[in-house]
Amino acid sequence: MTVQTEILNLIKSAKTIIIQRHQRPDPDAIGSQLGLADIIKTSFPDKRILTPGKQYHGFDWLGQMDEVTEEDYHDALVLVLDTANQPRVDGEFYNTGKTLVKIDHHPNDDAFGDPQWVDVDASSTSELIYDFYAANAAELTLTANAARLLYAGIVGDTGRFLYSATKPSTMRAAAALMEAGADATAVNRIEDTITLPVARLSAYVYEHLTQLESGAAYVILTNDIMDSFEIGDASTAGVVPLPGRIDTVEAWAIFVQQKEGDFRIRLRSKGPAINELAKLHDGGGHPMASGAKAVDQQEIEQVVRELDQVARQYKKEV
Repeated sequence: MTVQTEILNLIKSAKTIIIQRHQRPDPDAIGSQLGLADIIKTSFPDKRILTPGKQYHGFDWLGQMDEVTEEDYHDALVLVLDTANQPRVDGEFYNTGKTLVKIDHHPNDDAFGDPQWVDVDASSTSELIYDFYAANAAELTLTANAARLLYAGIVGDTGRFLYSATKPSTMRAAAALMEAGADATAVNRIEDTITLPVARLSAYVYEHLTQLESGAAYVILTNDIMDSFEIGDASTAGVVPLPGRIDTVEAWAIFVQQKEGDFRIRLRSKGPAINELAKLHDGGGHPMASGAKAVDQQEIEQVVRELDQVARQYKKEV
């Protein structure tokens, strides 16, 4: 029995299914969460499907989250999507249901859930959800809205098919989702659109980016800087890819100060693996895209030194 079949059997036997994703979501987290919910609701209309998590205005176009209580988890099947480790789950009762399932494409450093379906070669969790549908197409229904959601997730995690995680299977899934009703042009345009404050912050990032000889680069966005642009942490996702467009940048870090004073670190790369570095600083993720934390300026300087070393080593190897 494949893991897809095992998960489908669990879905069939459950009356209440709660689908969760990670905190501070991206299009893949929400797209896979709401896309799977749509597939299950349409295929099994008698089941109760809940999708908890914080609602972000910038993702209203994808859909709305549900309010859940601890009581909702009684005898429920809980599916946690696109979440590498348990502290990142958006919701406090996820492990109180009858069965906990993990579906993810990040390295499985925190192996929670039984069963677990983790495929680090997949471009996104949304691609995995499409694969789940395709493997069970005789019993599942893919609506145009579900196709739109899953396409949005794939586009988000591949940077509109720019990143190395894009495989032939990714393009086949995207094509199938378009054939199922996903409006690729509309989704691409939404995900590529930025607000005027983000546009101004983009100019700041390019102007203040520090680039090292190794090909490493970084920029620090303090609370004062963010306030001057009237922008919050959730809106900084739009500037994360920018350093990678510079031909001499190989790996980069964007430090975003949080209201508590510490820093969220967004790490990206075009070649050097940066996920092991992220693990040293309370983080993790993919070799080319990871997140971490820094408590103060001293740790920021340490991360910059380590990123510089990673980039230098990469240059020697290639």
